[in-house]
Amino acid sequence: MGISTLTSCDDKLELTNPNQQTTATFGNNAKELEECVIAAYNHTRMEGSYGRVGYNIDVCRGDEAWNSSQVWYLPFDDLNVSALDEICMWSWREWYYTINVCNYVTSKVEAMSEPSEAINRCYGQALFLRGLAYFNLATYYQNPALITDYSQYSSLDGLYASNKVEGSDDPNAQFDLVMDQVEADLYKAMELLPSRDAGGEWAKGRATCGAAAGYYARVLMQRHKYTEALNVLRDIMNNEDGGNQKYGAYKLMPNYGDNFREGAAYENNEESLYEVQFLDKDQQGTDDEWTPVNTSPNATQGSAIESNFCPGDLGGWADISATPWLYQLFKAERTKDGKLDPRLYWTIGTYETDWEGFEFGNVAYQQPMSSDNIIVTNNNNGGLPIAKWTHFRTGEYDKVVTGLHDGINLRLMRYSDVLLRAAECINELGSNNEEAIKLINTVRRRANLPDLKYEDFAGKNEKLFEQIANVERPKEFGCEYGRGLDLLRWGWFHDAGRLQQLKEHNAFNLWTKAAYDEGSITYTPKDPVEYSTCSKSSYDNYLPGHEFLPIFQSTLNDNSNLVGNSANNGTDNSSYFSSKGWKIHPVVK
Repeated sequence: MGISTLTSCDDKLELTNPNQQTTATFGNNAKELEECVIAAYNHTRMEGSYGRVGYNIDVCRGDEAWNSSQVWYLPFDDLNVSALDEICMWSWREWYYTINVCNYVTSKVEAMSEPSEAINRCYGQALFLRGLAYFNLATYYQNPALITDYSQYSSLDGLYASNKVEGSDDPNAQFDLVMDQVEADLYKAMELLPSRDAGGEWAKGRATCGAAAGYYARVLMQRHKYTEALNVLRDIMNNEDGGNQKYGAYKLMPNYGDNFREGAAYENNEESLYEVQFLDKDQQGTDDEWTPVNTSPNATQGSAIESNFCPGDLGGWADISATPWLYQLFKAERTKDGKLDPRLYWTIGTYETDWEGFEFGNVAYQQPMSSDNIIVTNNNNGGLPIAKWTHFRTGEYDKVVTGLHDGINLRLMRYSDVLLRAAECINELGSNNEEAIKLINTVRRRANLPDLKYEDFAGKNEKLFEQIANVERPKEFGCEYGRGLDLLRWGWFHDAGRLQQLKEHNAFNLWTKAAYDEGSITYTPKDPVEYSTCSKSSYDNYLPGHEFLPIFQSTLNDNSNLVGNSANNGTDNSSYFSSKGWKIHPVVK
């Protein structure tokens, strides 16, 4: 009877395992959504995002740096990377991991009838990070697949659904579609997020409405929407004088070098609109966590930027160096006191007599430098060491431990960028350049450089553009992420004069100490380089369409809905640029 009774019962006991989280049961309150947002931030710090490769690919794309190892990053520096190179996929992978988490957050919040302020902050951060991810995907890969609805896919593979615009085979049609979404995400994030001032302690290291506004203006400028971008930039700048505090009050740090040191006294400072957070050297774990599938509780949580930049003799990988053109640009103009521009000290690691008694003096990782002790990035090829995002000048330690141990936060947008972008917008709109000159001089005064004179640029928009593009921006942001984006925005890959200028900027001569000591070469890595006689210029190897990265061939093979871009197909993008009515400024000597 007992057996009969038990077997005849149809009722079943339904229990939910609290230790097994699912997409249905998780993310329904602010605390759980906050965990998702933290996961999204974490994906921005991986190998293919800002942990190493994702950051350095754009540094190499610019004309201020070159691949001194002539091995790692070489095809990215030469702008001819093959679609069979797996490294092409790493940034794609990382940013789609980020997008996946952000889509999950947005799907949860958008299903709520009355989300709380805390939940809306999670929503705003997810929108910002998704906008950032798609902006990077579009400016690296041109035509990434766009999907924002979490319910449309059941695995990460589904994120790569399609990158075809119906009725068009032009990858730029998809580019426009993705950039429309980026604008929408950032604009909504501007509305949802508090300012850095209002956010207080919560805002440290997080996206705020100021960060969203800064990136929104950056995206608008990438699409030559200069009027709209200038309106946003002016709203950010008004805060400096105590005006509208909607986006938070920003100002230049008195010491330029404070933007490139680690520690609470320097990071997330008053100049920073947004930066990627890395743990300081004395707080890190021991496990290098290179890919997003790793979840070590003892991860270092640093970046490998320093390892790429640091000279081989000082423990680094010796991969990337500053170009002689950038060095000579700094040397061409003196401060009001007749000294070198202090930004050179923090940008390029060279010995200079002016550095005696300045900051940490002539030092390379605690090693004293002298005029006859030439420190180069790579022993086999030479190269001027990049000091930014390293401890080359800080005196913190004497040698680099390679891997993901660089604890210096990457400042992705600084207030000086707001000022110089506003000046560029004013110039593009043909407005009164007196206002543009004033903004440029605000940045120059921190370096104690003489003011530019309005009368030298009055009615000369082309000359002022050249000043902004090839003097002010390189000296302020030299060897930082963003120069490659500038070159895309300005269309310099589509103009013979500008492409020739890039070749001249990137010209370098290979150098070894042994050859120099024996007298077979008499130049030093600091000397000016003539393009006609140089060892190499990376842009000599540029292939049309390769201002973008190709979509990895295996990714295309795995999903028949995906199509390649201009780099995959070797097609020129100049017709797209001209069809928009966008102007490429002629070279002004």
